Amino acid sequence: MIAIRHISYGDATRTPFAISPTETLRERHSPFPISYFLKLVRYQIDHTTEYVYQQAVTLQPHVVRLRPRSDACQTLHSFSITVTPQPKQQTHIIDLDGNSLVQLWFAPTTTESLVIHTVSDVETLRVNPFDYFLEPWAVSLPADYPASLWVQFQPYLLGQQPGYTRGIDPIAAQLSQDLWVQANGESLTFLSLLNQQIYQGCQYMVRETGAPMPAGVTWSQRSGTCRDFAVLFVEVCRAIGLAARFVSGYHEGDPDSSERHLHAWAEVYLPGGGWRGYDPTQGLAVADRHIALVASASSRYAAPVGGSFNPGGVQSSISYKLAIKEA
Repeated sequence: MIAIRHISYGDATRTPFAISPTETLRERHSPFPISYFLKLVRYQIDHTTEYVYQQAVTLQPHVVRLRPRSDACQTLHSFSITVTPQPKQQTHIIDLDGNSLVQLWFAPTTTESLVIHTVSDVETLRVNPFDYFLEPWAVSLPADYPASLWVQFQPYLLGQQPGYTRGIDPIAAQLSQDLWVQANGESLTFLSLLNQQIYQGCQYMVRETGAPMPAGVTWSQRSGTCRDFAVLFVEVCRAIGLAARFVSGYHEGDPDSSERHLHAWAEVYLPGGGWRGYDPTQGLAVADRHIALVASASSRYAAPVGGSFNPGGVQSSISYKLAIKEA
């Protein structure tokens, strides 16, 4: 028996904010004044995760998804990874979604722990998350993608759960129809309403480990973790024909607290704007206070660490330390 394990996403800060008619579009999606976003931000991230096993195990291949992306939204200046026990071999690979992963192979010796330590220096670039113009054909919903894009978007339009292999969770589909009516069919209004509906209508809860809940379960219970909310957001978008994907990463967090955690949110492909992030845990459009690690059509392939060990029935515990500081 082989056990698959994932690092927890932990807790995420939910910051309430008011909307004033005089605020700019950027301010309408943030609890901070616009002056807060006028400079690029550079972060030093120090992240250590330790697995302790109930008895000695043999580590099978692992994949680490803790290297921040380097793209139009953020620049990765440096990244290092240290693993104990030292892998027999490790290599950096690019997955199907273009994410940079670290693949690890271990010698067939036993260990009672696994420690993964990463240090990243990353600069965020997207000061304004609304610096684009939608293509005219994408202003209204349902989205009517050209045939060439439709083929590429198939993984980002299908249901996410095994029970709905080709279809969408029916509860998410109903929510998408209700919001479509409220938004008068306008794409950006729909996304804003969905973001706020989850943020204001669902109670945040802590569940340190485990896969995200199905979208319908999260909405029915009106509660969940950041990864549950991200899956719900993605499923509702797909139900109305918007290509969407799951993102794993970090958020700057509360400046008054030293506690930091992994975070999850969603990205939607907006023709004319490309992939744009929405964080329903905080009710925010994603800008320069989020640091993305990986994104995928399936949350399974965005988990920070994946791997297995033998024998598979052995219990394990997880602890982590995460520091995110402005450079």
